[in-house]
Amino acid sequence: MPGESTAATAGQSEQDLVQKARQVIHAEARELLQMAERLDEKFAAMVQMIAASKGRLIVSGIGKSGIIGRKIVATLNSTGSHSLFLHPVEAMHGDLGVVRPDDIFLALSAGGETDELNSLLPSIRVQGCPIIAFCGDLKSHLARQCDLAIDVSVTSEACPLGLVPTASTTVMLAVGDALAVVLSEKMKFKSDDFRRIHPGGLLGKRLASRVADLMVTGSRVPLVQAGARMQDAVAAIDSGGLGAVLVVGGGRKLTGIITDGDIRRMVVRRRPIENLYVEDVMSDRPHTVTPEAPSYDALNMMELHQVTVLPVTDSAHVAVGIVHLHDILGKGAFNFSGSAG
Repeated sequence: MPGESTAATAGQSEQDLVQKARQVIHAEARELLQMAERLDEKFAAMVQMIAASKGRLIVSGIGKSGIIGRKIVATLNSTGSHSLFLHPVEAMHGDLGVVRPDDIFLALSAGGETDELNSLLPSIRVQGCPIIAFCGDLKSHLARQCDLAIDVSVTSEACPLGLVPTASTTVMLAVGDALAVVLSEKMKFKSDDFRRIHPGGLLGKRLASRVADLMVTGSRVPLVQAGARMQDAVAAIDSGGLGAVLVVGGGRKLTGIITDGDIRRMVVRRRPIENLYVEDVMSDRPHTVTPEAPSYDALNMMELHQVTVLPVTDSAHVAVGIVHLHDILGKGAFNFSGSAG
């Protein structure tokens, strides 16, 4: 009875409930770590196979695996790998027509004995597609019918009864995410590609904007004059909150940049700050970007050079602003009036 269930849980303290929730998350985390260690050359072979394909990755599953499959497809498409979801039952009633010989078929099943999915495999073979499986039992019918099977087994579900797919679906989803990310890197998927296929999202709008729309300007730009002592530079970095300070000369022309990383390296080398000037620490050839540059160019430059801030300069190399990775990816308010919060 509903009343009995409520009465049974009423005696549990908030701490008990939180502890049970933690147990679930810890159980799933353990399975994820085990999965990470279990990945082997089969995963690499799968990536190579999909990257070499001229077709799409067609993902199929039923029940909870089907839900995970739809999420994997969404992530793949979002990161530049053409994919679609095919429901096993619908496939047997006409949707099989979407499958082409140059596609690759990815079957998802925790146990590997899903009748609807296994019944579909011979028809996929007729189409000429290679078949990959994410499967929790490598001795199952599904695994034995595939060209390549990735072991996504778990030692136990996070559910106390051991019945509800919890840890198993988490592991399956994580392997799908790993596949999408590794594929995107192998195919050299860049931020401007993301912008092109995400025109309606906030990040897409940010990447389609100019640097001038996102950069910090005016008195908010952390500056220090050339010839200043390092104490002044550290104070400017601390007050600016951007992890960097621009070193400028006459007419506000950029002469260098000092970042948190430069400070850390200075400390490691045990260089006494009171004896140093900004020229002793700064990078005197910083990578820069112009206000008119597309934001995705700035993001690509950050990715290429492994930096999180870029000075913004005009054609005369005058420092007119600074743009941080957070400004591009969405920290704070954003509008197209030329300011970022």
